[in-house]
Amino acid sequence: MDIRLGDILTMKKGHPCGSKDWEVLRVGMDFRLKCMGCGHMIMIPRSKAEKNIRRIVHADGTEGEK
Repeated sequence: MDIRLGDILTMKKGHPCGSKDWEVLRVGMDFRLKCMGCGHMIMIPRSKAEKNIRRIVHADGTEGEK
């Protein structure tokens, strides 16, 4: 999966604040994601994150492949 810094990921499950969109702040074996609703930041293993991604919007505005 082609995930880069600044991308917006739409996940299958929502955050308790109600938002399903997350901004990518760090890429590697783990992702650091920031909730677009409340600003909460999490670290999540890459394998778990990739299973839960529904849509990717790249920082340049194009939509990526899942």
